[in-house]
Amino acid sequence: MIAGIVIFVLAYIAIASEKIDKTIAAMLGAGLMVVFKVAGFNDMLGKVDLNVLGLLVGMMIIVNIMATTGVFEYLAVQIARQTKGNGVLVTVEFLLATAIVSAFMDNVTTVILMAPVTILITQLLGLPTVPILILEAIFSNIGGTATLIGDPPNILIGASCGLSFNDFLINLTPIIVVITLAILGIVVVFMGKRLRSNPEAVAQVQLTEPRLAILDAGRLKGSLIVFAFVLLGFFTSRLIHLEPGLIAICGAFIMALVCRVELAHMLEKVEWNTILFFCGLFMMVGALEIDGVFTMLGHGMVELTKGNFALTMMVILWGAAILSAVIDNIPLVISMIPLINSIVPVFA
Repeated sequence: MIAGIVIFVLAYIAIASEKIDKTIAAMLGAGLMVVFKVAGFNDMLGKVDLNVLGLLVGMMIIVNIMATTGVFEYLAVQIARQTKGNGVLVTVEFLLATAIVSAFMDNVTTVILMAPVTILITQLLGLPTVPILILEAIFSNIGGTATLIGDPPNILIGASCGLSFNDFLINLTPIIVVITLAILGIVVVFMGKRLRSNPEAVAQVQLTEPRLAILDAGRLKGSLIVFAFVLLGFFTSRLIHLEPGLIAICGAFIMALVCRVELAHMLEKVEWNTILFFCGLFMMVGALEIDGVFTMLGHGMVELTKGNFALTMMVILWGAAILSAVIDNIPLVISMIPLINSIVPVFA
């Protein structure tokens, strides 16, 4: 047990410090768990959540296929023209678009796709680029919280607790809408004076043709139709008894077939570094779970709080919030899930 804890802590320090690649740290940590006989390799492999990995890979392929159509560039140019270059409206609609897209696509990918067009439009209109990019990152995190597929931690939590797409939609989306609107109001109040567009640039924006941003109209139509069915699958996953991971991966392959894209090229764009990182974390945390570490920690936490449910929840919530400032939220969530599972029976 001591060997497992030491390996786990060292691996997480390496991940947090970013001195070495986080995937290397996670995979080496998993390997050391086997070497020091904390858990067997086959047992650790059984802890890898294929539903989570399938959902991640499937959504990455879907996003990459849709990105080849120029739809994100179209969206940006359309916003700039529709708002007639008004700096405040451009900023508000860009942030709203980022939040909405992030609710249905991985937020990191959304920012990567939105950032280049944001830089282009803000520089053209003479708006402050860096503050708007930072705000997009914030709104991407906010929007990603709204649904099961918007953020990897949501995917992990949903898979571990058996929560469906609709569970996230009903319980999180309404409050996320309120938070989004409240922060938009704050942005307008405190940044309104800085969001004045260059009059000459506004005239140039009015001359743009958003439709020219679409690179392949046929592919865009096909990808949107398939994506609509994928979302329908997520909504009805409980009724049709299919896991979100299977829906996403099958949807990705169907989209590749319908849009006639080279699958090998799309697979190259999948963030395999992230997928292997997840595998390493699942195995490493799984080894500690098998070894009984999280059960011991759970009992220790309950004894510390003297079985007070409210206090236990506050310790977990504030502890997770503080640690998230130091440790990446993905490894933190993966490690917190078995810890919380060990505490739940006490209060059941």
